[in-house]
Amino acid sequence: MDKPALLAVAEFLGHGNLKPLYESAGYQVHMEFSVRKAIAWLRKNRPAVVVADFWFQPDFRDRVSNLESLLAAVQSMAGTRVLVYYDPAHQAALDKVGQRFRIDAALPLPMREAEVAATLRGWL
Repeated sequence: MDKPALLAVAEFLGHGNLKPLYESAGYQVHMEFSVRKAIAWLRKNRPAVVVADFWFQPDFRDRVSNLESLLAAVQSMAGTRVLVYYDPAHQAALDKVGQRFRIDAALPLPMREAEVAATLRGWL
């Protein structure tokens, strides 16, 4: 049986390499280091899970964070779950984005690996 795909978008690297954790949770991992490249990958692939860092960007005129474009691309993918890591100082901005886009789970930084693994295993 093939493992479900997980797209990990580590644009700001607010954490260490979590690829081994994702693999041990039962996923085949594809890594991207920019939202633009992640969206291009999503045009050709349908992952079971997308994991990304959320960063509030007050200097954007038309967006709140780095993730709106990525989340918009994922919204049309039935069955794809979204896990976001965020700085607790940006909770209000994350809540605002969450009103417009589906975010299935959000874990504060620094995240606990056991919590990440439990969340991902629960989605298998």
